Amino acid sequence: MQTQNPFFDDIARMAGGALGALSGVKAEIEALIRQQMERFMAGVDMVPREEFEVVRDMAIKAREENEALAKRLADLEAKLDAKSS
Repeated sequence: MQTQNPFFDDIARMAGGALGALSGVKAEIEALIRQQMERFMAGVDMVPREEFEVVRDMAIKAREENEALAKRLADLEAKLDAKSS
């Protein structure tokens, strides 16, 4: 948009260029922070969320199987006690 004064046009162009440069700097900073976080996470031996979910599901299944086996054992012991008496 042209104004009567070229001074204001120059200021508007400079401001637009500065905003473009700032958005580039912002993207660069975000990339650096992301890279540092990934490096930190790799250094503290954290597992990815997917692996955690798989292991958690395996633990839940193992717990359910253990409870079922404990109940079965208790039933068998009760039958054995009933036969012994």
